[in-house]
Amino acid sequence: MPSIAQHYKYLVIGGGSGGVASARRAAKHGAKTLLIEGKALGGTCVNVGCVPKKVMWYASDLAGKLSIAKDYGFNVAGDFSFNWTTLKEKRDAYVKRLNGIYERNLEKEGVDYVYGWAKFNPDGKVEVTLHDGKKAVYSADHILIATGGQTALPSEEQITGVKLGIDSDGFFKLEKQPKRVAIVGAGYIGIEFAGVFNGLGSETHLIIRGDTVLRKFDDIIQETVTSYYEKSGINVHKQSQVTKVTKNEDGSLDLLLTTGKTVQVDELIWTIGRKSFLGLGLDNIGVKLNDKNQIIVDEYQRTNVPNVYSLGDVVGNVELTPVAIAAGRKLSNRLFGGDQFKDQKMDYNNVPSVVFSHPESGSIGLTEKQAIERFGKNQIKVYQSKFVSMFYAMSEHKSPIAYKLIVQGDNEKVVGLHIVGDSSAEILQGFGVAIKMGATKADFDNCVAIHPTSAEELVTMV
Repeated sequence: MPSIAQHYKYLVIGGGSGGVASARRAAKHGAKTLLIEGKALGGTCVNVGCVPKKVMWYASDLAGKLSIAKDYGFNVAGDFSFNWTTLKEKRDAYVKRLNGIYERNLEKEGVDYVYGWAKFNPDGKVEVTLHDGKKAVYSADHILIATGGQTALPSEEQITGVKLGIDSDGFFKLEKQPKRVAIVGAGYIGIEFAGVFNGLGSETHLIIRGDTVLRKFDDIIQETVTSYYEKSGINVHKQSQVTKVTKNEDGSLDLLLTTGKTVQVDELIWTIGRKSFLGLGLDNIGVKLNDKNQIIVDEYQRTNVPNVYSLGDVVGNVELTPVAIAAGRKLSNRLFGGDQFKDQKMDYNNVPSVVFSHPESGSIGLTEKQAIERFGKNQIKVYQSKFVSMFYAMSEHKSPIAYKLIVQGDNEKVVGLHIVGDSSAEILQGFGVAIKMGATKADFDNCVAIHPTSAEELVTMV
């Protein structure tokens, strides 16, 4: 029998970055708050996403720098072999520490939290199956659904043997580094994984349906990253899809492609997309979904059901951790922070994002195609530059840099910035502030360049 309901001012379903941020902010405003999490605090980002992925990216990036250390006069004749198991143990310990930090931060703010799987019951209350098998029922004045997303996989009907591969969550469970690996998908997850494996010495195959990777990004990013991945030794199988996966006696996998080619690898990773994490009994309260099974919300994160809200990957839109955090805090400010926050909402325009490819790539604003479609070709001017960083001047190895600035109108307002090259993530954060403030090309030009840097090119383009 479910226990007697406990009532809260604010109840948050989902302990990812957005849910935790919203819960903490609500409690800071004095609202009695409960957070429910099914797995581990921090959600995808902390446990099987951006945080452990960045650790792996650092390792691969370091391997690349070690490979050219001799060009700077260092004697690197010793053993610089890489131990996957050692890094995994240290990485997992780091993630566990972060889980603990999340718990302590909730406690510090006075947020109650329970571990279990939540769903709405026919009475409209939230029923939680706790990890010990017991059930608890809660109600609240305001309820936030921030359950995030989960990996999407093809079905067995679509691809025979699909379950012989793993998803992006499975990447972080790998106990040893595969000698040969195939990654299916041209999105940011697949591109980041391919760069990591290639940098650490695995024979890497990237299987994509089109001719370029990162197809949602500007052409300069698509073309630069695709070309460099091929030059750096990644086997990019274009215009290809997997039709069948077969396991051999030695444990290796044979992948049959639509081109008729067979690729043999030790590990197969599907990175074909993500979908909303639901199964919450939403039909019991009548929450509406769109045709992608994402929760429909308005500009204030409100669903069609009064006092039920949603944000983050479960609603789609801009699926980035900092976006969910900002949206969660603004929602709690509006609900519990008083009149000064009564109209506060998340602005989803000009959100900077990066891909931790090798080299990094980043984007804010409109692509060139989007800008032309919105404003017309005559209203758009494009500045771009391609070069090699001074860092590689001592080496035969060359990693590309490509920058594109898209401006609109007579005053040349910057409506898009797209960059590829080392340190792009760090560079974009600062320029993102300027673009968010409405900077023009003249504003960029009026900033004195910092020399010698790669970023100086962004304020000297003609």
